[in-house]
Amino acid sequence: MSKARLVITAVLIEGRSQSQVARDYGVSQGWISRLIRRYTLEGDAAFEPRSRRPHTSPGRLPQTTIDLIIELRHTLTGKGLDAGPHTIAWHLHHHHQLHVSPASISRPLRRAGLVEPTPAKRPKSSYLRFAAHQPNELWQADFTHWRLANGTTTEILCWLDDHSRYAISVTAHRRVTATIVANEFTKATAQHGIPYSTLTDNGMVFTTRFAGGKGGRNGFEAQLHRLKVRQINSTPNHPTTCGKVERFHQTLKKWLTGAPRATTIAALQTQLDAFTDEYNHRRPHRSLPHQATPTVIYTSRPKATPATRTDTHNRVRTDRVDQAGSVTLRVNGRHHYRTRVLILIQDLNTTVINAATGEVLRDFTLDPTRDYQPTGAPKGPKRKKPQT
Repeated sequence: MSKARLVITAVLIEGRSQSQVARDYGVSQGWISRLIRRYTLEGDAAFEPRSRRPHTSPGRLPQTTIDLIIELRHTLTGKGLDAGPHTIAWHLHHHHQLHVSPASISRPLRRAGLVEPTPAKRPKSSYLRFAAHQPNELWQADFTHWRLANGTTTEILCWLDDHSRYAISVTAHRRVTATIVANEFTKATAQHGIPYSTLTDNGMVFTTRFAGGKGGRNGFEAQLHRLKVRQINSTPNHPTTCGKVERFHQTLKKWLTGAPRATTIAALQTQLDAFTDEYNHRRPHRSLPHQATPTVIYTSRPKATPATRTDTHNRVRTDRVDQAGSVTLRVNGRHHYRTRVLILIQDLNTTVINAATGEVLRDFTLDPTRDYQPTGAPKGPKRKKPQT
């Protein structure tokens, strides 16, 4: 017999007082009073276990809010955008004036089968993260691959501001080359200013430092030096150094997957322009303060600018003057045909030295706008020798 039946029997049948029964059975007198009241109203049903669920749930979301959460989930997913609880919470706050915690959002999403529980992951706090303090203090760059509708492989070159995650430039190409990198960097600087530094991997389109010592800077490296921009390259086999632009590629490809597959590079570029506008101006970014958009952070502080550089580019080359009197740097000196020379280059300052005698054959500053450098001889017709 349950304790509840024993208590009812002792009070109603044996006629004992509630206080005495409470002492004998180790229960409160209030509980006995409620039990007798339920027994009077319900009979033997009063002895059945009762639900402990509260009569009201003040913290439960209204059904209209739950429906809105599910609608936002479908809308964002359909556009190829992030649709997690934090992103949905941002949209509810900014577009619907509703303050709902991410935990409260995740529960109806799980009940609706729209998210799958994931195993425990490494906490983000365990990663050592860095971020530039100012806009244009550091631009990260890399390119990724994407296939057109006909299966043609293209490459997408991305420039990302490290401080704000602002997408500086996102362009599609058949194949990314060092010339394209330099040209797109020039366009980006014309629109957004010249950054203090850049961060890339060690691809040949970005640097020739692992080219086996052959040649000097490539076009992009030379351009950075002329603009006094500090160049930083990641350590080999450490992809997390350029993690921001790598993560940007994931967001980009997720968005492209949700869009119709482009048939041409021009059509792909149109999609990239639409994505860049959405990413910079309307998509909340979880890594930024208050999940702000990249544009807000990019424009909230003064931009960094290049500093004076002292790392000059010095080279020593061994060459042989050809029959036309030229060397690789187009040095004047036909009368030095087949003379072995040393060419010393410090940025654009060039000195040509006879390798055997040490005689300085030419000392001049290269003009990058000319294919052939002037010989230094006076212009005009040859002067006749005075007769003696």
